[in-house]
Amino acid sequence: MHHLAPAPEPCAHWTGQAVAGIPAQRDAALPVLAQGGVPLVPGHDVWDMWQIAHPDGRTVLRAGRSWWFFLAAPRLDDPEGRHDLARIWLTSHGDDGWRDHGQAFPEGFTPGSREWSGSAVLEDDGVTLTHYFTAAGRRGEATTFEQRLFVSTGRFQLDGETPRLDGWTTPEEIVAADGAVYAVADEAVAAPQGIKGFRDPGYFRDPADGTDYVLFTANAGWVDTPVSGVIGIARRDDGPWRLESPILSSIGVNSELERPHILYRDGAYYLFWSTQARRFAEGIVAPTGLYAMVADSMQGAWRPVNGTGLVAANPPERPTQAYCWWVTGEGDVLSFIDYAGIDADGAVALADAEGRRRYFGGAPAPFFSLDFAGDRVTIRQ
Repeated sequence: MHHLAPAPEPCAHWTGQAVAGIPAQRDAALPVLAQGGVPLVPGHDVWDMWQIAHPDGRTVLRAGRSWWFFLAAPRLDDPEGRHDLARIWLTSHGDDGWRDHGQAFPEGFTPGSREWSGSAVLEDDGVTLTHYFTAAGRRGEATTFEQRLFVSTGRFQLDGETPRLDGWTTPEEIVAADGAVYAVADEAVAAPQGIKGFRDPGYFRDPADGTDYVLFTANAGWVDTPVSGVIGIARRDDGPWRLESPILSSIGVNSELERPHILYRDGAYYLFWSTQARRFAEGIVAPTGLYAMVADSMQGAWRPVNGTGLVAANPPERPTQAYCWWVTGEGDVLSFIDYAGIDADGAVALADAEGRRRYFGGAPAPFFSLDFAGDRVTIRQ
């Protein structure tokens, strides 16, 4: 690993100077949520989510419902163990609330020991579903935090209001970390500052020229520091996917920029991600929340939305209540209920498995919407 080598270019930076403006930002706090939530999958916790979208980012509506994939795992005594059992689950949302439709992939089909987050695109024929996802570990091997990016194509159809997913192609690896620009995420033991990342493939088609992109959570391979979060990007024109330099770096600021995705709106490109307060560098105080940059094209220059990057955050009185904010093409936002009901002094409540189980929601949080005005993105009141 290179120590303090120059950053690959082009690469935008999320700076400590931008983050320092967050305390003066008064309109980013979300409402306090009630503790708990309505279980979505019986006997399971659910968390990270993404909707089935059209290639241009619009949410697919079928039978009056939107269709969502969640990560799900059996409800364990310690909810933190859920990551070691995660499977992708199909659900839907309509006027009557949420419905559970079962696992997305057949048992034993995907190459990881677990399935982690991704994105899903319904192609223009209205049937072909391209599903990007993370394979964590390797099936049949001891559990590790290795992460690889895969894609599989299947069919999404409805019998009345009953969905059918089938015809999945053998999963193909999109791109692999090179160890130089992108750190290889293959740790056997989680480090205190969090695991290295090469996960969360988020699809985007550039309306300017039709180029396909996949964004992903990663860490810089050219520095020797744990605070090395970047948002990586792969590109496809006519041929195979190609790994490119990161679209955003937060070296020295944050170690983990999760679930990146881009929304094109009113001529602007909005790059969203989620991160947690504990992933900021020592001495930087910022909330767990939804963050974003904005640019006039995929080539940049990328600017922090609202001057700081912060779009929406857990309220100060409930700093861990929700996580993983996913913004749809319509500007609606979904997250999951994390450790709700705990105030800023309540970390001791999460010090053991019993406390974590008591407070963990593991269910969808309420939707909210965003207002867009150039470089400003705010919670709709």
